[in-house]
Amino acid sequence: MIACRFENLGIRPYREVWQLQEETLETVKQAKLRGETGNNRLFFVEHEPVFTVGKSGKDSNMLADATVLAAKHAEFLHVDRGGDVTYHGLGQLVGYPIFNLEELHVGVKAYVDGIEEIIIRTLAEYGIKGERLAGATGVWLDPHSPRARKICAIGVKCSRSVTMHGFALNINTNLSYFNLINPCGFTDKGVTSIQKELGKEIDFSQACGLVKSHFASVFGLEFV
Repeated sequence: MIACRFENLGIRPYREVWQLQEETLETVKQAKLRGETGNNRLFFVEHEPVFTVGKSGKDSNMLADATVLAAKHAEFLHVDRGGDVTYHGLGQLVGYPIFNLEELHVGVKAYVDGIEEIIIRTLAEYGIKGERLAGATGVWLDPHSPRARKICAIGVKCSRSVTMHGFALNINTNLSYFNLINPCGFTDKGVTSIQKELGKEIDFSQACGLVKSHFASVFGLEFV
C-alpha cells in the first residue's frame, strides 16, 4: 500500500486551491528528489463558480462575456492543465491528486485511465453506466449515441512525474452554467450530473466517500 494524505477542503475559491496545489507539487517534487516516499496528497473541494481553460483550449469556447460572468458571480481563468474550457461550482466534486507517479508505478496515460476507472466504479454504485470515449478524456454516458453527455471532466498536469489538477465530477451541479461554454470544446455533446440522471439530490458526502474508497483500491493507496 502507498501512503497518501487526504484532505477535504470544503468550499474554496479556485485561485486559493490552485496556489495550494502549486506549493504541494513543489513539496512532493523536492521529497522525490531526496528519495523520500509517502508524500502523496489528495484534495477534495467544491469551488465557488469559475470557468477555466487549459493550455490547449480556445477562448472562443467561452460563450459569455464579462458582464454575464459578473452577473453569475463567476470568474474566467487560464490555467496550466491540459484540456479545454470547463466549469467548476457548488455541487461538483473536484479532486486534486498530487501523486508521485513513479511511486505508484504508472505512467501518465495509465494514471488518467485510473481516474476514469475510479469514476466509472463510483457511478456504478448508483446504477449509472459510465464509459470512456476514444479521443475525449473523461467519463461519459451513452458516448456513442446522439445523447452522449459528459458527467466527469479530467485535466491534469505532470511535472517530473508528479501530478496536479485532476477531475470534476458533477453530483448536484447546477448544469445551467455549462450553457455559457462549449464544454471541453464540444458543440455536439451534452453535460449531465448524478442528480439529473437519477432525478433526485444526492448525498454529497456519501458520494465523496465512494470516490475516495475507489481511489484507494485503484491506485493501492492507504490514507493517513
